[in-house]
Amino acid sequence: MTVTTNGKVGDGRVTNRLLDLVPATTIPLSRKDFASDQEVRWCPGCGDYAILSTVQGFLPELGIARENVVFISGIGCSSRFPYYLNTYGMHSIHGRAPAIATGLATSRPDLSVWVITGDGDSLSIGGNHLLHALRRNVNIKILMFNNRIYGLTKGQYSPTSEIGKITKSTPHGSLDRPYNPTSLTIGAEATFVARSVDSDRQHLTSVLRAAAEHPGAAFVEIFQNCNIFNDGAFDAMKDRDTKDDATLRLRQGEPLTFGADGGKAVRRAADGSLEVCAAGDPGVLLHDAHATDPSQQFALSRLTGDSHGVTPIGVFRDVDVPSYDEELNAQISRAKERQGAGDLMKMIAGKETWTI
Repeated sequence: MTVTTNGKVGDGRVTNRLLDLVPATTIPLSRKDFASDQEVRWCPGCGDYAILSTVQGFLPELGIARENVVFISGIGCSSRFPYYLNTYGMHSIHGRAPAIATGLATSRPDLSVWVITGDGDSLSIGGNHLLHALRRNVNIKILMFNNRIYGLTKGQYSPTSEIGKITKSTPHGSLDRPYNPTSLTIGAEATFVARSVDSDRQHLTSVLRAAAEHPGAAFVEIFQNCNIFNDGAFDAMKDRDTKDDATLRLRQGEPLTFGADGGKAVRRAADGSLEVCAAGDPGVLLHDAHATDPSQQFALSRLTGDSHGVTPIGVFRDVDVPSYDEELNAQISRAKERQGAGDLMKMIAGKETWTI
């Protein structure tokens, strides 16, 4: 297959070989064009407000008409998103948004399909739907808001809550080991995996742009503060005094360095895992999101504030392989060339029948 991904072209439109199938708009659009007339109703101070504003500001970059953009959500606070965007959308079933989006994306390649979900919606009841959509590389973009709690149902622990978390459903502390969503999705052979933070608009926009440019399934984990039930979960990555030391910003082809003075770095340890070292030490690694083998990308996902004092954000993995949509449509075309139009009733009846 010839790769024809163009990235950001001269007219400012985000594009890839699949997004090019979506009709471009001739009318310049702005953030206001993507804001619906619905009153935005989340708890005051919720991180969802920042994410919504960033997404509304980014969507004009797609360069496509609003009627060719679809947002599908599951159940949860984040899943109110489709109401607040002036595009097509669906508030669907708990955990099933990736399955519904798969059907839409494969049958309507002229649409840009996005999924909005939360850590409970996508990793609990929706776990298998998420993983299979990613491993199939369906041309959908999945934004998972991770606040490490169930917010809509008033503060129960979620699949990403830390061990010992005291909540209404775990009054003596959670016994569950939490999922690491980035590790989980890289392990599922996702072709694009990234992470950002709700309040960092510039960084989140750059990640959304990279996800849109990716031809195939894209998974973006967004750390999102729930100031009612889990306030301050990501303070170390947001506080002016600590964020430089607590955050490793991934930049393609550049050394894995961080810290207020750039004095810290990441290298491979003797056991094959990654460890924090001084920037001047030997063995400092370069970041390569395009490497076909995801070993280093997975190892990076294992760095956390709890284990190493630093958490990476940015694009972990971005590899270009044929999408499910491309393969499916090519298969249908080949079948039509060999056999002509199919007969559904003939296929259902078939030659093999049984009488019971």
